Formats: sequence, structure tokens, C-alpha cells
Amino acid sequence: MSTAHSEDLEPNWLSDEEQRAWRAHLAAHRLLEHRLDRDLHRFGLSVNDYEILVNLSESPGHRMRMSDLAEATIQSRSRLSHQIARMEAASLVARESCPDDRRGTFAVLTEHGWETIQRVAPMHVANVRYHFIDRLTPELVTALEAAYTPVVEHLLRLRAEERA
Repeated sequence: MSTAHSEDLEPNWLSDEEQRAWRAHLAAHRLLEHRLDRDLHRFGLSVNDYEILVNLSESPGHRMRMSDLAEATIQSRSRLSHQIARMEAASLVARESCPDDRRGTFAVLTEHGWETIQRVAPMHVANVRYHFIDRLTPELVTALEAAYTPVVEHLLRLRAEERA
């Protein structure tokens, strides 16, 4: 079963501690993403733009198949296509045909995109550190990674099952 909702299930309400943890997670995620997005706006980028630039900058040849990039950024192909179109207009990325698959398309980091990620990455990492990492002890960083890893693995497994 990929979801836990059913008319036959009795609600298993969250305890007070679980509710506080869940709400703290939601608030932290939303506030942090909003803050990082705001910090990137001065460079004309959004968090989504930055994520795409990072993925392309770390890929061989600074290119990825659009389907792989959609998977890596957890976006629908349609949404990614619109995002790439906006980034193409800003000369950050280009699309190229895939020579071995006529239906396939690559997103490719342009020279301007490479220069942009090189310029913006140090500031972004400093902001991640300032707004997130530096608020936690090393023990909490370790605990957070340990707590999120099984959740991520579970959700990725469900995602793969849904696509199979």
C-alpha cells in the first residue's frame, strides 16, 4: 500500500511530541526554503533554478537528459520543461537533441550558467550554513541525517514502485 489512508482505518493520531516534531519540520522547511529563495533572488535565481544549475554543474559534460534531471529535482517533466524554458531565456541553460535517441533531449549548462553557479555557490553555501547548519550542534546534524535517511529511502522506493 503506497498510502496510509483508507475509510477502514482508525486514525492513529500523532502524540503531542510527534505533532510538535512534525510541525517544526514543516515550519523549518518552509521558512528555510523561503529564506534561501529570497537570498538567491538578488542573483536573479530561484531555489529551483539553483538546484538545476547544481545538478548540471556536477554532471559529466555539464549535461543531463531532461528525464534524469526531472527525476533528480523531483519535478514533473512538464514543470521542468517550463523551468528550463525560463532558464534558457536567461541564457543559463540550453537544450540539445540526444544523438542516440531522437525523442530525448539534454539540458546543458551554458557558459553563462557555469559562471553564474561559480559566482552564486559560495554565497548560497554560506547562507545554508548560517540559516541551518550553524543552528545545530554536530550531534544534531548527525541525528538529522540519521532521521531523514530512512524517510527519503522509503519515499524514493514508493516513487520507483509508482513508476514501475
